[in-house]
Amino acid sequence: MKTTHLLLTVCVMAIWGANYSVIELGLKSLDPFLLTGLRFLCCAIPGVFFVKRPQVPWAVLIGYGVMFGVGLWGMVNLGMHLGVPPGVASILLQLSAFFTVGWGVLLFKEPLKRTQIWGVLLALLGLLVIVLTTKEQASFFAIGCVVLGAFAWSACNILVKHYKPENLPAFVIWSSLFSAIPLFLLSYLASGPHAFLALQADLTGSALFSIAFQAYVTTIFGYSVWSHMLKTYPASHIAPLSLLIPIFGFLTAYLMFDEHVSLAKLAGAALILLGMVFLMFLHKTRQ
Repeated sequence: MKTTHLLLTVCVMAIWGANYSVIELGLKSLDPFLLTGLRFLCCAIPGVFFVKRPQVPWAVLIGYGVMFGVGLWGMVNLGMHLGVPPGVASILLQLSAFFTVGWGVLLFKEPLKRTQIWGVLLALLGLLVIVLTTKEQASFFAIGCVVLGAFAWSACNILVKHYKPENLPAFVIWSSLFSAIPLFLLSYLASGPHAFLALQADLTGSALFSIAFQAYVTTIFGYSVWSHMLKTYPASHIAPLSLLIPIFGFLTAYLMFDEHVSLAKLAGAALILLGMVFLMFLHKTRQ
């Protein structure tokens, strides 16, 4: 792997890790569903006027847009709004890897190796540790929202795996059209018209930065680089770098919000990351 490509990919992992703290900035003044809806509105417009629609069925674009926008980031933002710290959210979302393997077993009859089973058990233990050590900051419901987001992300992964869109950034841009609308509707149902009427006052500099960072840096730039690297190098060379996301997530949360991480939380995070190693990589050496 070229050094420049490695550094660029690590940069994207840092961006994706920092994204949780940037979301926290936006949540200080905006409703969680409205913040997420504005993110995806910016992802879609003006991009859809310049990027050719990917050759996948409309139902796939709509389904992915709803799952990625509402199921994944809508739920993550709601969980963080209800008290889940950014660093904890960054590690909980990595549970999507385990849900993705479960989908593979159920839908594609992929065999589950013994090392992968150990990986699942380690991750569940790590999740239990984090839940028990975070319950004073966030309710079980809030933590469940982030875990539900991880589940939705796994469904998005299966959709992409099945339909294999050639241009993933274009796929994300077009599907974002169908993320924004239901998010705005959820915001209205949850908060009424107040969130929209107060939007001008609530769009602080921090909120605008949060929206722009999530839309253009995290989503458009990040997915463009990630998809290019996956096309250029074997997935086995690229996937391990995703383990850096929660590390940058915890680091950024500490620098921006002084989020202190207890030894128990670090142990829980380490168990989840170790489980990912068992799940994604070690089983390949035993085949």
